[in-house]
Amino acid sequence: MIGKQIRMERIINRATGKTIIVPLDHGVSVGPIDGIRNLRATIQKVAEGGANAIVEHKGLVEDGLRGSGPDIGLIIHLSASTSLSPKPNAKTIVCSVEEAIRLGADAVSVHVNLGNGDEKQMLNDFGRISYEARSWGMPLLAMMYPRGEKIRDEYDKEAIKHAARVGAEMGADIVKVSYTGSAETFQEVVEGCFRPVVIAGGPKMDSDRDILEMVKGATDAGGAGVSMGRNVFQHQNPRGLVRAFAAIVHDGVSVEEAMLILQSESA
Repeated sequence: MIGKQIRMERIINRATGKTIIVPLDHGVSVGPIDGIRNLRATIQKVAEGGANAIVEHKGLVEDGLRGSGPDIGLIIHLSASTSLSPKPNAKTIVCSVEEAIRLGADAVSVHVNLGNGDEKQMLNDFGRISYEARSWGMPLLAMMYPRGEKIRDEYDKEAIKHAARVGAEMGADIVKVSYTGSAETFQEVVEGCFRPVVIAGGPKMDSDRDILEMVKGATDAGGAGVSMGRNVFQHQNPRGLVRAFAAIVHDGVSVEEAMLILQSESA
């Protein structure tokens, strides 16, 4: 499927097979938080830093369009829920693959929370989107989380391994999961998922070193990069942080070297 291969190269570095994705879809779930109010400026910064792709909802595509600067891949998110809902973990489909194509998307993404009462519907939606994406030659990013009434610890290694495997078996081209806390345990996640695995950033972290160590651990474990939102767009220097990510993910530098890159960007 040459169309999918061409689009994949717009969201993954063709030389390394890895990617840096910056999700900017948080406005639907939590509102206009810091870092995504001026969308065009944020996209410019992460593109200049070397991000391979961003994730947006369909209504933001025009607002994020830039007339200059580096190219960056566009992933349109098809799932949504809000923090105002009594069931915020129940994701519903709000955009189709065909609509995303009309908007110029290079890929689409879905969010599935396993272990809650609405898992059945989310898996059903995932299956349908997977079929449509394959039919259109569109890459599919699956954000897979063990999150719901039946989940005691959403960072449990076994639960994350299971979530990643579900994403692969349901037809995702890239699977996004939470980091398990160490390169050794995350390697088990990667080995059990026969698709590229990227890590989520989770809640905003206070330490740059902690963020970079997480990225390094995931990469050393065989991960395919990062898909990190708040820790990037709410950082005081999104451009520099993405550059540090790129040095680790694509060039294999150490955390110390990445820290120096970030510090030089902040000077």
